[in-house]
Amino acid sequence: MASSLDISLEGKIAFVSGASKGIGVEIADALAKAGADLVLTARNESELENTAEAARETGSRVWTRTAEMGDATQVKSLADAALAEFGRIDILVNNAGVARHQPIFDVDLDTFHTVINVNLLAPLLLTQAFAPGMIERGHGKIINISSRGAIRAIPTGATYCASKAGLQLLTQTMAIEFGPHNVQANCVAPTVTMTPMGESAWPPSPRRDAKLAKIPTGRFAEPEEVASAVLFLASSQSDFINGVELPIDGGEGAG
Repeated sequence: MASSLDISLEGKIAFVSGASKGIGVEIADALAKAGADLVLTARNESELENTAEAARETGSRVWTRTAEMGDATQVKSLADAALAEFGRIDILVNNAGVARHQPIFDVDLDTFHTVINVNLLAPLLLTQAFAPGMIERGHGKIINISSRGAIRAIPTGATYCASKAGLQLLTQTMAIEFGPHNVQANCVAPTVTMTPMGESAWPPSPRRDAKLAKIPTGRFAEPEEVASAVLFLASSQSDFINGVELPIDGGEGAG
């Protein structure tokens, strides 16, 4: 008999990067309401604390620390501090990301390194820090927030698309290496999502209309819909799902 879809993460410790805005706020909320304790990080201290306070209202223990995910030294220090505070991480959600759109001929080295470091290197470093403990304990979940840009190219999105495509293949490699130890690694790949940044980037315009025309559902994603997929992948309900990139796109990829 199939088990209930009611998800409990009681006793689990989840790490969420990019937890001060948009999708990260909703992910933190969903995990906290399911009973997980949280390690939250972002660059903006006041917004991060707002996310933390909302999570604490559910009864979750929440620890926060600001960090620049493009700085490898800060990422490693953050991981060490999180382990010192909690002793382990059971669920790693690599949500922090950055998009810097430039035509290929205009891509500069600073932009390239920033996008690759935040979107690809930081998830690798955090996985290196937390996955050994998951393997030792025989369970763990790694969820990487990818993008439609990992699946289909975006004009002026060379660096962003490359970073997210790299994250997809990194995730699949994690799935192969960690799967024998009952540690699952998966991606979710949202289309345009109606965060404040998404609303700003996609105002009413012919460009927006053309994008919506590609989505059979006829609308963009909501942040809580991405968070719901993350919650499922963080739970025992997904123990036989490993190495996938789950589109959250209203059917855009079916066309």
